[in-house]
Amino acid sequence: MTTGFTPPSPYYLNLITEFAPRPITNDAELITTQQRINSILDKKNLNQDDRDYLRVLGMLVYEYEEKNEQFPELTDSKLLQTLMEDYDLKISDLLEIFPQEQTISDILNGKRHLNSQEAFKVRSLLL
Repeated sequence: MTTGFTPPSPYYLNLITEFAPRPITNDAELITTQQRINSILDKKNLNQDDRDYLRVLGMLVYEYEEKNEQFPELTDSKLLQTLMEDYDLKISDLLEIFPQEQTISDILNGKRHLNSQEAFKVRSLLL
């Protein structure tokens, strides 16, 4: 017997028997694993075994997505547009960050990039 290791409960053993965690190798397996995660998350009161099992499944999903998902490059213009849409912001709302409306318009039109201070302030505004 290994010291420091707590044997799994019957409930946890049932979880891994019903849907054994395995490395995800294709999109169909990804979808199936995500569905399994969702079915557990739909329960109202998760116990520690549920959380441990979800962590394992989550690591498998993360590993697969890191290797296989391509994220589009996000320009400063698109970032600012998206944030304004998602948070229902107007140019006037951004004047706390940028010195004038023309600066904001230039970024939105791709004529100028966010500098590091502006990017930090945009992030801070949203938190």
